[in-house]
Formats: sequence, structure tokens, C-alpha cells
Amino acid sequence: MVDAGQPTGSVGVATATADRGPSTPAWRLRLTRLTRTPRPNALLELVLIGVGYWIYSLIRNGVPTQVDAAVQRARHLYAFERELGVGFERALNKIVDGINWLIVGANYFYATMHFAVTIGVLVWLYAKHPRHYRPMRTALYITTMLALLGFWLMPLAPPRFLGEYGFVDTIVKYHTWGSLASGDVAEFSNQYAAMPSMHAGWALWCTVAVFVLAERAWVRILALVYPVLTTLVIVATANHFVLDIVGGALTLCAGFGLQYVMFRRRALPEPRGQGQLSHLVSY
Repeated sequence: MVDAGQPTGSVGVATATADRGPSTPAWRLRLTRLTRTPRPNALLELVLIGVGYWIYSLIRNGVPTQVDAAVQRARHLYAFERELGVGFERALNKIVDGINWLIVGANYFYATMHFAVTIGVLVWLYAKHPRHYRPMRTALYITTMLALLGFWLMPLAPPRFLGEYGFVDTIVKYHTWGSLASGDVAEFSNQYAAMPSMHAGWALWCTVAVFVLAERAWVRILALVYPVLTTLVIVATANHFVLDIVGGALTLCAGFGLQYVMFRRRALPEPRGQGQLSHLVSY
């Protein structure tokens, strides 16, 4: 009941004030209201994604490469991996290079799936799960910006540049169309941005989104297979070290963490019961 002596509009104000709390900054309230909009404007999202990728490419390709330092750092990283017993990049690279159709397929997987699957998952989230689209998109953006910082602070040559160890640059050898590491396009792409691996980071982001939100079991299984295939491809084509993949996973974790800190909201729902990810609760 509303007290007769109290203006009706003040109830909403009082409720908003109570929800806000005495110490909640105004900027956080605005962010919270923004993130709870069911579905953002599609045209604005397309512009944001396009501009975001343009800025990402501009910064990624414009960072100082420090070629000698990047190659030397790659040698040290590979030596460290072998000490840990995880430096299997050269063996896998040699095996796959011996099977023509397999290595060509891996090259095209590397050149195309990274973008196609990520964009596909973004569209799927927007269309089918608008409540989770914005926080998931934000987590992906933050992850990518953190990766740019890594490219700037620690340029690292990929294994394919370590020919003295026997690595085969399969993308150049087989003239893969569409790769930023082949042909004249390579001149406009930073070839020393291996750490962290965004192929791995973006693949894991896709897996998290689809595995948690998809209803069909076979779709969730495909979601789990995708980052495994991505890992095998980026290692077999000598584009990334194993520890680059670890770096990509850690960067993604940081992206999700910062998204939560900024918006005080989980990017994805929690399972209803332990181990029952197919039964989801809404906010």
C-alpha cells in the first residue's frame, strides 16, 4: 500500500535508492542499467564490432616488433618448454607436414575458423541469448585488449620462424590463401604477436558460451572439441608454442574477471545443480 500522504512517484525513487545503496557510484548504476537492456541495437553492435576489430588490427600491427628480441625470446621459451616436457611443437609440425591434405586443411582452418566461429557465436548469442550477449561480448573485448598489451610488452616470434630447430613454415610452404602470414599481406601484419594466443583465447570463449547456454548435447560436445582442434592446428602449423595457448587461456580468465568487476554481474548463469549445466537459471 502507498501512504496517502506520500507521492506515488517517490516509491520508485525510494526503491531505486535502496537498490543503489549509499556507496554505489553513479557510473556503476548507469553501467548496470545499460547491461540489463535485453538486446542492444543491431546496427550499433555491427559498427562497434567493425570499429573494434579495426582498432585491434591497427594496434596489433603497429606495435614495435623488436625482431631480434622476439626471436631470442622464442628460443628461450622453447628451451623452457622442453625442460618442462611440453615442447612437442616440432614433432607435431613434422608429422602433419608429411600429410599434404591434412596440413593444407589445417592451414585453412587456422586462417578462417578463428573469425568465422567467433562471429557465429556472437550472432547466436545476440539472437538466442540477448541477456548474456552484452557481458559475453564485453569479456571478449577486454580479453582482446589485454592481449594487445601482451603483444606490446612482450613481442614473441612463432615457432615457424625458428628454422634452425627444424620447424616448417607450413603457411608459406603451401601458399595458404587468406592467411595474414602469407604473401604480401604479411607485410601489414605483426608476425611477432604470438603471446598470448588469441586463437586459443577466442576458441575457449566460444566453448564457454556454447557449452553453458546450448541445450542440445551434441552442440555442447562440438563446443568442447573446437578448442582442442584449434590447439592442434596452431601447434601443428608452427604458429604458436604450447605456452602461448596457456597465455591465451589466462588472458580469457582475466577478461571474464574484469567484466565481473566492472559490471558486478556474471557473464553467464550458474548451473541449477552441481554438474547440471543443461539446467540453467536466469537472473
